[in-house]
Amino acid sequence: MKQRYVYVLAALLAVIGLSVFVYKWQVLGFPLSEDQEKSVWTIESAVHFDSGPGSIKVQLHVPTLTPGFRMLNENSVSRGYGFSINYGSGGREAQWAIRRADGEQTIYYRISVYEDDTVDESDTTPPFPPLPVINEPLKTAADVLVADVRDHSADTASFTTELLRRLNDPSPDPNVELLLSGANSDADFVDVARTMLASARIPARTVHGFPLGSRQRNASLVSWLEVHDGDQWLYFNPATGEPNLPDRFLVWWRGNEPLVNVEGGSNVQVDFAIQTNHLDAVAIAETQVAQRGATAVGFSLYSLPIQTQAVYAVLLMIPIGALVMVLMRNIVGVDAFGTFMPVLIALAFRETKLFWGLVLFTTLVALGLSIRFLLDRLRLLLVPRLSAVLIVVVILMMFISLASHRMGMETGLSVALFPMVIIAMTIERMSVVWEERGAVDAIRAGLGSLLVAVAAYIFMGMAWLEHLIFTFPELLLVILALVVLAGRYTGYRLT
Repeated sequence: MKQRYVYVLAALLAVIGLSVFVYKWQVLGFPLSEDQEKSVWTIESAVHFDSGPGSIKVQLHVPTLTPGFRMLNENSVSRGYGFSINYGSGGREAQWAIRRADGEQTIYYRISVYEDDTVDESDTTPPFPPLPVINEPLKTAADVLVADVRDHSADTASFTTELLRRLNDPSPDPNVELLLSGANSDADFVDVARTMLASARIPARTVHGFPLGSRQRNASLVSWLEVHDGDQWLYFNPATGEPNLPDRFLVWWRGNEPLVNVEGGSNVQVDFAIQTNHLDAVAIAETQVAQRGATAVGFSLYSLPIQTQAVYAVLLMIPIGALVMVLMRNIVGVDAFGTFMPVLIALAFRETKLFWGLVLFTTLVALGLSIRFLLDRLRLLLVPRLSAVLIVVVILMMFISLASHRMGMETGLSVALFPMVIIAMTIERMSVVWEERGAVDAIRAGLGSLLVAVAAYIFMGMAWLEHLIFTFPELLLVILALVVLAGRYTGYRLT
């Protein structure tokens, strides 16, 4: 195969792996670090009311478009009530219904959200609002105020800022004072501003929400002003005229309709409570992917049973060791026995730890090599000789484990984790090199094998790398691309 075909194949593998990796990271929200946590806010609304003699129907506005936040889950607690989520003129509405109820009633709705700066949910472009019907003398005051503000502004944003500045002036002119004469609350104040904007044919609506922070037992809704400039919705603080929402402001609902409507009940009251928790980012990503119905969750290793996940957490690190082996052999030029023997030995080092692993491995090879030289005098054929070496290795493992246990060294019990066949083949290979090329070459290759095994152990033991490969197994395609490129390298080695 020509060189350019190898480059094309490697590039294709790398692009596919990196594309899936970026999609899962940026879109699905899988974290890059294993200990990464996200703040999750749980907002609970409690609707209290007294039931009437007949059927009851409750409608509560709930979040629909929440820029800067993504919903994790939502649920309702209401004994005996039927529950559903519907869409109304003001967005989503939670609806409860029951044929009959007695006494005081309390219905709970709970939603959990977390910050996500990639969420920029834009609403539809509204039509120009009709001129509001305003009775005299308020109509004349509104016309004069709108005309004066228009003369001192250049666009929708500056018009809104100037209007709010005048409405909040501590010493308002007579027109503003007349218009605000009936505004007894913040919501009424925002309604006056919205009416003035409608008089200027500017689409506007009231936004209700919460600035999320620490735990709040009795949270109060805050009214904000939302204005459309022809291209997008802009947010304004009705008290200061400053643009943009405050940090961590969760939009609960939009519009001028009441928050809750109870048919068949009386003495309605709605309380809000906010609680902050910290959840594992992987769990949040899994929940979010499941809610979206994305096919990627079906191929995620986190969907496997826990025991199977533990197996793959180890197996997926073998390609990392193989890449280290390729670089050490083909680029650095370290001589070693076998192709994958150092990688498998590195896997055993993960259980025995590095120091004791080196001691146990060196002891096994040294004793096995001595036995191998003794078997040379018997002049056995290849397969029987390898079988004899394998049996000797098993016996040596057994004696080392028994001896270490008698001496109170439990580390020696981990010697059984060493791959017996690999050790037997290493002993056989080392003895052949010893006979053909001398003891120096055999010892150098043995030390090279240990060096590669130590390097592979270091990389395979990195917790962040293990999490990265397990969460994004598509990165194995990138590793495969690197191995393919290294396989065509024919230049000088570093040694």
